[in-house]
Amino acid sequence: MLAAQLARPYPTVTLDTGALEAARILADGRLPGLIVLDDTGRPYTVLPGSQVLRFIVPSYVQEDPSLARAYDEASADAMCDELSARSVRDVLPKRKDVFDLPVVDSDATSMEIAAVMAAQRSPIVAVVDGSSFLGAITVSALLVHLLAPGPER
Repeated sequence: MLAAQLARPYPTVTLDTGALEAARILADGRLPGLIVLDDTGRPYTVLPGSQVLRFIVPSYVQEDPSLARAYDEASADAMCDELSARSVRDVLPKRKDVFDLPVVDSDATSMEIAAVMAAQRSPIVAVVDGSSFLGAITVSALLVHLLAPGPER
């Protein structure tokens, strides 16, 4: 089965979406990650949920997790509130390489999709057809397809 057949509609955010709104979309949808689109509507990056936590946790705590014990729940809530003044663009790490994205063309095979997920360590891939974002494939949906008995694979 090709990527276009496996792809499903998936919530996206843009670089200008508020960081707090993006985190809420992830949490409310219980999504494995976020697909961030650029100004042209193409995938800019795909962020696993664990990377979205980087929006909230200060870098010095990420570098030394033992410092997290110093934060009580009220302080943690205040850190989340600080996101309301920032956009996704503001909190993204510097982009490495445009070719290091978990994005596949609509005609990618199941094994090509799996290879991209594995290589990028991403629980989700964005599917594009030329310059159009078609949807996404989650690792769980891909596994359901790959593990299905019989000819529907």
